[in-house]
Amino acid sequence: MALLDIRNLTVAFQTGNGMFTAVDRVSVSLSEGEVVSIVGESGSGKSVAMLAMMGLLPWTARVTADRMEFDGKDLLAMGSGEKRRIIGREITMIFQEPMSSLNPCFTVGFQLTEALKTHLRMGRKERRERAVELLNQVGIPEPVKRLSVFPHQLSGGMSQRVMIAMAIACNPRLLIADEPTTALDVTIQAQILDLLLKLQQDNDMALVLITHDMGVVAETAKRVMVHYAGQQVEHQEIGGLFANPHHPYTAALLAALPERAASKKLPSIAGVVPGQFDRPTGCLFSPRCRFVTDLCRSSEPPPAPAELGSALCHYPLDDGVPLNHPDGKEAV
Repeated sequence: MALLDIRNLTVAFQTGNGMFTAVDRVSVSLSEGEVVSIVGESGSGKSVAMLAMMGLLPWTARVTADRMEFDGKDLLAMGSGEKRRIIGREITMIFQEPMSSLNPCFTVGFQLTEALKTHLRMGRKERRERAVELLNQVGIPEPVKRLSVFPHQLSGGMSQRVMIAMAIACNPRLLIADEPTTALDVTIQAQILDLLLKLQQDNDMALVLITHDMGVVAETAKRVMVHYAGQQVEHQEIGGLFANPHHPYTAALLAALPERAASKKLPSIAGVVPGQFDRPTGCLFSPRCRFVTDLCRSSEPPPAPAELGSALCHYPLDDGVPLNHPDGKEAV
């Protein structure tokens, strides 16, 4: 049985100009101890999908799904009290931008022990000992001293390590890392990724890594789900994705990697992810796709099958060639 099983999740927000669909029929399945990555540009609905699962979206959000289960428990039908006992203990999240995610008004020690008090009912001495142990575990020097400092006294890398310590405090079964290396320099990024993978292996946690960095994906994940404009456009094993991407968007992302560039000038994807007022008819990627046809502009692609190797595309790629394309080559 899957630890996390989400089928056809849709998230729409009420705005002054009507409903805006930020996540459109996305499915996620995850087993115990598995590492899965969700990748895509900013605005692709990666974070919103996971926040919806955790129940952390504002009241303006309308969340629907055919299924949303954690360890066989229905998260959609679950009461708020029961969900609070799961979120923060069995399911935790490392949020974006650690410098702004930590509360500037409270010490590291207070914020680190809050979950221990709420979920595990530990006493004061036990909480302090566990907090010191956690800071040691994430590689923060002088952990006893760090308990009394405020977030503004920490570097970005240290703040991220504190966020990780808070996330693993209750030994969760599922950890969601939302852009855990954003705004960190390259050497610190590598340290944070190594730390996350070590903690995942040591604690046998399932890990969902949300990122827009394909290099991070290559180093960490077993499976990859590619999102674009709120839709899941491809789902593959990591080896297959890098060797033979099936969706033109995935192929374009990989082509922009420096190590794959055929010239000194890196290729780019023209245009931007569509928003509420510029969503095209038909395939959402059609205005930016090299292989676009009139069919792409007028009709949505058929729903992608759930199995690995699927792509939400009229003409999925195979070895870089669009299958069944009327021209058999790139569109002009």
